[in-house]
Amino acid sequence: MILISYDISDNKKRAKFNKYIKKFGHMLQYSVYEIDNSNKILNNIIADINNKFIKTFDETDSVYIFKLSDSCKIIKFGYARHENDDLLIIG
Repeated sequence: MILISYDISDNKKRAKFNKYIKKFGHMLQYSVYEIDNSNKILNNIIADINNKFIKTFDETDSVYIFKLSDSCKIIKFGYARHENDDLLIIG
């Protein structure tokens, strides 16, 4: 499993990144996505971040990618799944 977490301050940049990343997995929380463990997908995401997004980020923006091994134990609580919800940002 791959987890991607991001903190992007600008609403327009955040919405663009959100729209991009949700093509690959489902939303666990508003800025955290679970992606299937695929090296091809991960390499594509990393390449796109480096080629399309990184030049638009400023010092307040961050993207974290966690690649969890098959031996990692994952414990989940709760029932919230936001994969079908729209992101609403009120500024």
